[in-house]
Amino acid sequence: MEVHKELGKGFSEIIYGDALEIEFKRRGILYQREVKFQILYKGEKLSHYYFADFVIDNKIILEIKAIECLTNSHIKQTLNYLAASKIKLGLLVNFGEDSLTYKRVIL
Repeated sequence: MEVHKELGKGFSEIIYGDALEIEFKRRGILYQREVKFQILYKGEKLSHYYFADFVIDNKIILEIKAIECLTNSHIKQTLNYLAASKIKLGLLVNFGEDSLTYKRVIL
């Protein structure tokens, strides 16, 4: 919420990610940024990867958006990321609206 309060809407996702990283460091929150996850298809590794925006404390995938509004397809995308990562909890956060919006996504 602090990042949205400070920056408002209108920036790209990478800008919000940079600001979140500063907040995480200042608050001592354990995180990894742009974590690479392998995708399997019928037991074989695909040549492309999924990159989570953030993994918080090895327990939460944080997916950030800077769009007009969140849709069911964004929730489904986050569910796919959870399945690929074997992490059970995701937060989908949208900085693109007048007020910060978020969805809690559970696998």
